Amino acid sequence: MQRLGTVSRTAQGLAIVRAPEGSTPDIGTMAVDESLSTVGRVVDVFGPVDHPYLAITPNSGVHLPELLGQKLYAR
Repeated sequence: MQRLGTVSRTAQGLAIVRAPEGSTPDIGTMAVDESLSTVGRVVDVFGPVDHPYLAITPNSGVHLPELLGQKLYAR
């Protein structure tokens, strides 16, 4: 699995993740937590090309405040 990064903040109903350097997942990539539960989908990639931010829309039933500080991975 590819590491997406750690959720650093939430904004406008999205989880914001700083992607590791040199790693840029595609829009539509499923995001899972450490227990392999699907938590959402990448809907935007923005910021510097070499170290971008990811906007992840949560699945229904996933509460954004609970994602803060969690490591997310691409499925």
